[in-house]
Amino acid sequence: MAEEGAAPAAKGFITRTPPVFDNLDDERQHRIERLAGACRVFGKAGFSQGLLGHITVRDPENPDHFWANPIGISFNRMRVSDIVLVDHLGQLIKGSKPVNPVGVLLHSAIHRAYPEITAVCHAHSVFGSAWSAFSRPIDPVTQDTAIFLKTRRS
Repeated sequence: MAEEGAAPAAKGFITRTPPVFDNLDDERQHRIERLAGACRVFGKAGFSQGLLGHITVRDPENPDHFWANPIGISFNRMRVSDIVLVDHLGQLIKGSKPVNPVGVLLHSAIHRAYPEITAVCHAHSVFGSAWSAFSRPIDPVTQDTAIFLKTRRS
């Protein structure tokens, strides 16, 4: 069973502390359920353009394995029973649905390079996909977009 609580933060803000589990099976189930839920949240937010976005979460017992949403199922329709377990080479360890091999390549590199990271996500929004189709730089019209401006140095 997980213990979850609120921790005081600066200036009166309350932050949640990560749950602590009595066993790895409960922690694994918690991660898989949150992964499926995150997929649905991404879908609701419009980050489900196409079927190639992916979210992964490291397995708590086998750090060289991660749970992933399979290819071909919309984020909007993801269920816990759809989630699969793969190793860093993309070999299916648990589950029967295929995964995006490019997603495995990208995510395994991140999971290997940063063992402290538990989850990784990659999505395609309608707006991002449309903009990239024009193959032109983003205009620096706000501070948020100015980061993409390439400046010349004399």
